[in-house]
Amino acid sequence: MKRFFKRAALVVSVLLLVLVLTVGGYIAYLQIQYYRIEDNTALEVYSPQTAVLQLDTPYKAVTCNIGFGAYGPEYSFFMDTGTMLDGTPTQGLYGKAVSRESVLTNTDLALDTLKELDADFLLLQEVDQQAHRSHQVDQRAQITEAFSAYSSTWAENFHSGYLAYPLNDPHGSVTAGLLTLSRYAVDEAVRCSYPVDESFFVKFTDLDRCFSVTRLPVEGTDRQLVLIHSHMSAYDSGGIRTQQLEMLCQVLEEEYEKGNYVVTGGDFNHALYGTEHAFPSQQQFPGWVQTLDDSELPEHFSFVAAKNGFEVPTCRGADIPYEKGVNYTTVVDGFLVSDNLKAQAQNIDSDFAFSDHNPVLLTFELAA
Repeated sequence: MKRFFKRAALVVSVLLLVLVLTVGGYIAYLQIQYYRIEDNTALEVYSPQTAVLQLDTPYKAVTCNIGFGAYGPEYSFFMDTGTMLDGTPTQGLYGKAVSRESVLTNTDLALDTLKELDADFLLLQEVDQQAHRSHQVDQRAQITEAFSAYSSTWAENFHSGYLAYPLNDPHGSVTAGLLTLSRYAVDEAVRCSYPVDESFFVKFTDLDRCFSVTRLPVEGTDRQLVLIHSHMSAYDSGGIRTQQLEMLCQVLEEEYEKGNYVVTGGDFNHALYGTEHAFPSQQQFPGWVQTLDDSELPEHFSFVAAKNGFEVPTCRGADIPYEKGVNYTTVVDGFLVSDNLKAQAQNIDSDFAFSDHNPVLLTFELAA
């Protein structure tokens, strides 16, 4: 009997040692894989265009978070949690898209919607280039091929080692970024690194947050249109997002002082211009929601509140599959502009058919 217990203890000890070495080795692997892209990194402009922007001419820009092609109406994401009005807790199921076919279908639906909008500029977030979560579908190539008459810049903002969580559907390794498309000539583009939460485990699961700054010449002037494409943090208590906003606002002020026109678009991951309680829901108000309005922007800048901004949300909670009137929804996507532009916006109601976000269309003119 003693011999049995000794052998059992030895087996347990060996198993524990293997477990410790495996976990320790995995953490070491993630640490070795981790890095941040250097701030102010120049971006290559692919397929450059030659047409030049004109004053007092209407242009269109669209922003859309395509959610790496995973978020059909039935999809829920493992990092998203919530609570129903009756107190029932909720949490998403999946770590990656349900299938490669669903990624291709959702990306095609997104492309159909974007083509119909016929925008001059497209700002697309959560575009995968090579990732387990999107079953290795190269969305960047798929989109740039669909918009072959546009120049493009690529600001990588997610480059992770293999994330083995959730255990039943691992998120895997990811290379993804912000894809900016333009029908007009681009002078230069640069990637600016946002502050991020670098606490030990969070840094492996959050993005290498950034914004891109694209400079376009304006005919007959020495001014530029500065097109800023941003995707702020989603899963913090407000501290990191505050730092990110401060950094963005500093750039806005600097560009305005130069006399430039400034359009900033993307996924702000804040409820914009008072829409945090705008839409009916059967869920409690989520803890992740922070608000953002004009009072937090520099002088001469404001959000372009969509004319249907209190009728059509742009983001749904992904802790449960989508059902209109059940999920929490709000407006986190859109544009802010300098006061030397004329602008109006419209939220595009795709009913979250291909993403957990709806597109937002901006129409603007550069005032003489």
